Amino acid sequence: MNNEKSSKTDDIFDRIMHLRPLRFLEPFYRKNKEVLMYLFFGALTTLVSIVTFWLFGTVLGMHELLANVLSWVFAVTFAYLTNRVWVFESKASTSQEVLREAAGFFAGRLLTLGFETAVLAVFVTWLGLPEMPVKILATIGVLVLNYLISKLFVFRKNEEEEENGSSKR
Repeated sequence: MNNEKSSKTDDIFDRIMHLRPLRFLEPFYRKNKEVLMYLFFGALTTLVSIVTFWLFGTVLGMHELLANVLSWVFAVTFAYLTNRVWVFESKASTSQEVLREAAGFFAGRLLTLGFETAVLAVFVTWLGLPEMPVKILATIGVLVLNYLISKLFVFRKNEEEEENGSSKR
């Protein structure tokens, strides 16, 4: 019965965990799926951010703050889509619900963009430290803040969803 139900709702990552060599990890994965998916897609989002920051700043010669804003647009769009589908498994279905969710997501990311931009301004522009190490450290702080904002405000599950999810014992 559990296999019947899970096969209908399993995503690509769930199916990968069903592969014979990975089955021993499946209980850990199931228990910690949200955090593991957040870390996985957070790493990919960080990669998108860093690569586009490098592309705009180093390859195209843009000022580090402009390069940061442009890399932010690419990274946040990628993050919203992956967080919505795989990390928090959003149940928003109407246009209004999705729009409200996306607006909250981007607003939260604007707050952390301000944080990241301030860090770059202080440590790179004003103090002259190397931009890539500063960018990487700022990104770690941003990842933590973004998870908290998404979990607590944007993709917050209602009480009924939480009860149904926690009733699996």
